[in-house]
Amino acid sequence: MSDVTCLQIDAFADRPFVGNPAAVCLLHESRSEHWMQAIATEMNLSETAFVRPLDDDYELRWFTPTIEVDLCGHATLAAAHALWSEGMLEHDEEIRFHTRSGLLRCGLNGDLIELDFPATPVKPCDSPSGLCEALGIQPLFSGRSRFDALVMVETEQALRALRPDFRLLEEIPVRGVIVTSPADEPQFDFVSRFFAPAVGVNEDPVTGSAHCALAPFWAERLGKTEMLAYQASVRGGIVRVRVAGDRVILGGHAVTVLKGLLRTPG
Repeated sequence: MSDVTCLQIDAFADRPFVGNPAAVCLLHESRSEHWMQAIATEMNLSETAFVRPLDDDYELRWFTPTIEVDLCGHATLAAAHALWSEGMLEHDEEIRFHTRSGLLRCGLNGDLIELDFPATPVKPCDSPSGLCEALGIQPLFSGRSRFDALVMVETEQALRALRPDFRLLEEIPVRGVIVTSPADEPQFDFVSRFFAPAVGVNEDPVTGSAHCALAPFWAERLGKTEMLAYQASVRGGIVRVRVAGDRVILGGHAVTVLKGLLRTPG
């Protein structure tokens, strides 16, 4: 099998070493799930994306260091950036990714990459057993999306002060836990953090797919469909969101920081 071009890209970032790093592997041919999981484990980033041509479209799959996942925003943004920056598509061409979450479209709006994702609305429910203990809080709101638990706390200060017990969080039967609050800084509408030790990621720096739940959640509370969000991880990242019916448009920038060849057997 031929060598595979691999890039490391900081997503939801306008400069290196902030936002969320993802590896993107540009495949020429189909590879086994075992091979892709081994590469993702080797990369040891929250997500590694594998992109393969399908006629005029592309197949896109996402792997954490431990499992394949159904939806990932920052690695999709990174994959789109890779295709445009590597000259595989013209900048005015839309990208159509076929994924485990259906067809995802990506386009450029100026220098902003926009992702058309399915909304994953949150339904109110009691917190899963052990969640409050793991986070050390009593939330103002508790709910559940298709993938994750979501809790709301009163202030950004409380959100930033969280020091979760990841061992306990790992036992919660969800992909991850979204914690959100109103933003202190007036340029942002809301802030969040995302914890997913059950899939090998204690805290994700910037989580596009979590904003598919956060955008409709905050749109209902703020009475607006376009918002600017900040994910308050150590690296931090800015996500533009727009609610469009049962879809959420995620916007962000990306920067390539590494490029190389994978020389491994298939």
